[in-house]
Amino acid sequence: MKKLVLPLLLICLTSMNAQEKSASDYNKWSIDINGGVNKAGNPMSLGYHMNANNLFHADLGFRYMFNTKFGLKIHGGYDVLNDDGDSDNTFESEVITIGFQGYANLGRIMEFESWTNRLNVLGHMGFGVSQLTGDRFDGEDRLGDFLIGMGVQYKISRRLALNADFTMMNTFSQHKNWDGGDYDRQGRQGFDGTLYNATIGLSIYLGKHEQHADWYIEDKSDELLDIEDRLGEMETMLDDSDKDGIPDYLDAEPNTITGVAVDSKGRTIDRNNNGVPDELESYLEQKNNEVKQSVEQSVQTMNGNIKDLINSGYVNVYFDFNRDMPNQESTNGLNFLITYLKNHPEVNADVIGYADEIGNTEYNRQLSSRRAENVKQILVDAGIDGSRLNIVGNGEDTSVDKSSRYARQTVRKVTFILK
Repeated sequence: MKKLVLPLLLICLTSMNAQEKSASDYNKWSIDINGGVNKAGNPMSLGYHMNANNLFHADLGFRYMFNTKFGLKIHGGYDVLNDDGDSDNTFESEVITIGFQGYANLGRIMEFESWTNRLNVLGHMGFGVSQLTGDRFDGEDRLGDFLIGMGVQYKISRRLALNADFTMMNTFSQHKNWDGGDYDRQGRQGFDGTLYNATIGLSIYLGKHEQHADWYIEDKSDELLDIEDRLGEMETMLDDSDKDGIPDYLDAEPNTITGVAVDSKGRTIDRNNNGVPDELESYLEQKNNEVKQSVEQSVQTMNGNIKDLINSGYVNVYFDFNRDMPNQESTNGLNFLITYLKNHPEVNADVIGYADEIGNTEYNRQLSSRRAENVKQILVDAGIDGSRLNIVGNGEDTSVDKSSRYARQTVRKVTFILK
């Protein structure tokens, strides 16, 4: 029982999913400059192919992060495509691209900060337009593009990061081959052309703050700090001053001598059945009435505080996804409630089940009821009269952001209202 505070603290920490900080906390703009190699796939004219190590691709982009996880980038690219010089089928084409791409900061999403503060991964996807020109045709071919790629970052300083990126561009409405020949579509539609880019470059971070959103790690929120303070107060309440294994708020004799045998209420054993603990008989004969009155007043005050804490949601039972039996971390919470109900037989309780918002609403309502029923059965098996327990299935808890896996963990629960 006296070790209950640490599990409760962990539960509350996971329940407070850190909120995104405002724009004043980190920089959001960056300039991304890259250069590298390219390789064109289909369509190519018969007998034409690209240089295997073509070294001309350049890319310049301006990226804005809405928060530490998602952003948007506008960029321009320039590619030179040519043959390997070993045949008579020579060509040289140029591709100029402008595009918009959404960015996902996978490093923050997957919590890379738990093991590194230098490496990061960015995923990106979007659309663009390109202009294809070449020495084998007059005019130009205008293309629509779909782009998808992934990049790895290495943080050099707070203003600079090295990045390596691989991007695949699929084109549609293409009328010329990459080498400049006429493209025989043969009735095909959709994304027929492919151009690959592999680059290295730099991300230059702009702004007045210490960190960019790519690397920013959020501090604890004010609400989380407040929860920690309250749990500190609860930990004090659960102290065991005399080290007899009974928390002070339940200990009828919170000042027993260390090592003296006690019962479930923390009272020393009276082996001679005279109503006075054997080891302290001579002392307690004079002080018994005074100690009894003090302890009763203390326990009465503490019991009121504990009841308020339980009714405020500080003692809960938690469940894994789509499970109706409590998870292992909820053992101490159940033991805490069992002890309280046994020591207060006049108290009844509502056992209230909840589910997260993932899945069918009716299914989640039934799941919340099963969770409450199973917790009630555990309490009954532990010796609590079932007539004291009222089952309530409240269905989905919509009070948190359902896209956050941390927030969803906190609403897969059973709470208690003591009456």
